[in-house]
Amino acid sequence: MPLSMNREVFITCAVTGSGGTQDRSPHVPRSPAQIAEAAIDAAKAGAAVVHCHVRDPETGKPARDPALYREVTERIRDSATDVVLNLTAGMGGDLTLGGTDAPLPPVAGTDMIGAAERVAHVVACCPELCTLDCGTMNFAEADYIMVNTPGMLRDMAARMVASGTRVEIEAFDTGHLWFASQLVKEGIIPEPVLVQLCMGVPWGAPDDLNTFMAMVNNVPEGWHWSGFALGRNQMPYVAAAILAGGNVRVGLEDNLFLDKGVLATNAQLVERAVGIIENMGARIVGPDEVRKRLKLEKRAPA
Repeated sequence: MPLSMNREVFITCAVTGSGGTQDRSPHVPRSPAQIAEAAIDAAKAGAAVVHCHVRDPETGKPARDPALYREVTERIRDSATDVVLNLTAGMGGDLTLGGTDAPLPPVAGTDMIGAAERVAHVVACCPELCTLDCGTMNFAEADYIMVNTPGMLRDMAARMVASGTRVEIEAFDTGHLWFASQLVKEGIIPEPVLVQLCMGVPWGAPDDLNTFMAMVNNVPEGWHWSGFALGRNQMPYVAAAILAGGNVRVGLEDNLFLDKGVLATNAQLVERAVGIIENMGARIVGPDEVRKRLKLEKRAPA
């Protein structure tokens, strides 16, 4: 499809993620208070959307306790800063197999739960957006599989939509876009559709520009999309996504550094993205415009 630069850009800040980064930077937020503070600071710096995971406040390890999500969302809502809330629903699908000679039964590290439990925090906290990882994938951080079967994805998406939350599709490869298109065709995910192109996540789509353009060219016409890359390519992909017609995502979930050897905060990464966007001649879009564009409903928690 012909591409044109996006001149009305919104920024998503992914503030903490579920990777093992908690001991690699003091700026990776752990407690609900720290995560909420990081989200609020990112919003003040120019992010229209904050994408939130939760962590064990003591160890910093990834968690999925609904009470932690409740505290994060309440703290953000109680602040004077307006921002679109986007919660992950990616936890609860980790499968760690035994050795290559005896893969079954699964071993320690496996965290497999049902669809209702995977979206329980979404139903309870009523965010405007939540993510749906639209495929199964090997992950390089450890020897495990992120499992998202077609049946599980259909069930989760239906529950998200029924709760009043709009789905943000997360696509780690072109096949994930293919299946997401099927969910839209079946009427499970309603329009307007938002997709996040996730580049450079091992072992999904690598973050070279040829692969990125293949991803972009597989986004159906009329969908809204955003893109990001991991690590040192985070900021180059801010420019690449805008030039290709999309929106952008930055944050400590995807990259810990502002410059070589300089650890970043979430707000600093957003500020750097704002500078790139404005220097390219585009305008930063705020949360109210994102709500109009995506037909989001700002609600109180259940």
